[in-house]
Amino acid sequence: MLESAAARLAAAGIENPRGEARLLLAHVLGVGRDAVLAEPSLTPDQQKTFDVLVTRRAAREPYAYITGKRDFWTLTLDVGPGVLIPRPETETLIEAAMAETRTAKRIADLGTGSGALLLAALSEYRDATGIGFESSPLAHAYAARNAARIAPSRAEIRLADWNTATGPFDLVFCNPPYIASAEIETLEPDVRQFEPRAALDGGPDGLACYQSLSTLLPRILAPGAFAILELGAGQEPRFAGLNHVRTVPDLAGIGRAMVLSAPE
Repeated sequence: MLESAAARLAAAGIENPRGEARLLLAHVLGVGRDAVLAEPSLTPDQQKTFDVLVTRRAAREPYAYITGKRDFWTLTLDVGPGVLIPRPETETLIEAAMAETRTAKRIADLGTGSGALLLAALSEYRDATGIGFESSPLAHAYAARNAARIAPSRAEIRLADWNTATGPFDLVFCNPPYIASAEIETLEPDVRQFEPRAALDGGPDGLACYQSLSTLLPRILAPGAFAILELGAGQEPRFAGLNHVRTVPDLAGIGRAMVLSAPE
């Protein structure tokens, strides 16, 4: 059954078809991936469920949407259609923040999506509270659910555009849309067909949201506070009135996290 599922996924262009088939089967069985082959058999209902999940994945629906879960940092987040799936490279922003300061008390996440950055930061900054700003009702619902489970007394998720933020904040995160509009159709079908375009499309040059942030950040950062922004490959936007501390590469060597600081 695994071989048949892997063949279907391979024909659909899935990069690691056998590995994903085992993950889907593990999800159906409620066991770890490595325990799948120790299972003696599946019930008819489990076989039917597995076939449905393989069909969905072969249609290039993201694995995270199928299972409804995504690991990020040390957390497991609820995700689904309408919310950007957190990527491992985005964890670079948390690492960059921790390298700069361990004393943040008030944190903001602009365009929080699933709440990934805000909740990961609150898991490290134990004395802090935070606000996630999200204008999409679908994404807001996931972020609110994650916040209620992970940091119920410390995280507030607002259904609001990030330009409504007032501050002052000690630490601000943002993973804005930064893909140039013309490049969206070149992305993998998992992304371009399923993930929300508003969370991907950064305008003609991919920098539209950074222009908005260049006006907002100086207003909401406390003196000496830090903003950590995600970048696309080769991007290096400029921010008047803020200090560019450094740009931190991800594990692939791509400059991923731009660290800015407000004047003292």
